[in-house]
Amino acid sequence: MNIIETELRHTSGLYSKQNFAIVRGKGASLFDSDGNEYIDCSSGHGVANLGHAHPKVAAAVAEQATKLVTLFETFPNDQRAALMEKLTALTPGLERVFFCNSGTEANEAAIKFARLSTGRPGIVAAMRGFHGRTLGSLSATWNKKYREPFEPLVPEYAHFAFNNISALDKAVTERTAAVLLEAVQGEGGVYPAEPDFLQAARRICDERGALLVVDEVQSGFGRTGKMFAYQHYDIVPDMVCVAKSLAGGIPMGAVLLGPAARNLGPGLHGSTFGGNPLSCAAAVAALTAIEEEDLPHQAAEKGAYLMDKVRALNLPLVREVRGLGLMVGIELKQKVAPYIKALQEKRIIALNAGLTVIRLLPPLVITYEQLDAVVAALAEVLTTDETENRTETDE
Repeated sequence: MNIIETELRHTSGLYSKQNFAIVRGKGASLFDSDGNEYIDCSSGHGVANLGHAHPKVAAAVAEQATKLVTLFETFPNDQRAALMEKLTALTPGLERVFFCNSGTEANEAAIKFARLSTGRPGIVAAMRGFHGRTLGSLSATWNKKYREPFEPLVPEYAHFAFNNISALDKAVTERTAAVLLEAVQGEGGVYPAEPDFLQAARRICDERGALLVVDEVQSGFGRTGKMFAYQHYDIVPDMVCVAKSLAGGIPMGAVLLGPAARNLGPGLHGSTFGGNPLSCAAAVAALTAIEEEDLPHQAAEKGAYLMDKVRALNLPLVREVRGLGLMVGIELKQKVAPYIKALQEKRIIALNAGLTVIRLLPPLVITYEQLDAVVAALAEVLTTDETENRTETDE
């Protein structure tokens, strides 16, 4: 079977396909069908915080698969109970959990819970924010390329400038059920929140009776140097939405709930696969490994190392290097598409964040030797004029 030809023949058309097939991963490395090794600085858009094929997650999945794979949450289960206990221990002030399957589902649930808790319809979100592609979370997402094909979207959504306290203050009204924010905007360009801003968001929500919901789908589980990015800011949200790396690569999402999330009675929301024993077993193993390997600390040190090394290159093309932990954005003075392609040719897999930002989200287990290889590739690629290689697609 030719993997690439088969996918191209049957694909929905919703994804741009690369010209090589990935068939295996280990740690921060991916391997294609020809045996070529790539350093993965995407982590599947932030999923593989533990790296690929982590042995503890693989063992937990294999063992649980022989016992019980699926079970609706009506029936208590040992793996689900263990995960609930572990998650809430990591997030003081958030003592309940709703399980689902993805980040967009977690944000959808939080939007519904906020409306149910407050009796209000309004959702306030930030410009440049990304919260998912299902209809409610898409309405909170800012980028018009995701929004416009599906308009009209859900009413009673408003957007304001991120890190702008005055704009947030004006946006939150007596109709606002929740303010939905990322502590670090990922898709929007890797912009960390300013401490005063998130603290003001907490105060404004308290004053107006709105809930503060923090989207940690990409920034959670050690990525920014703490278990959750909001923990850098000395606040406790009313709800925290998580997914991506929660279960070590197995699909899973969750909403962590504080006391302001109320009126959540049986049957008002649900998820067929949410909290299934297989995903829960994987998540317990993943969280245990994150703690045992002290990956938040590793992310803090490696992220600082990576950003310092890139800044020290003093590359004329680079406007700014920013981020938190191993959530790194390199903003260029021109469009990044040809440079991401050039990195890929050097077997570095990176992401964009908008038109002008290279986004690096490597597994937290990436080695310093691999980080040095990434820096060397960036130094070579970003001192080469790639403008002649642009295509209409790049534009």
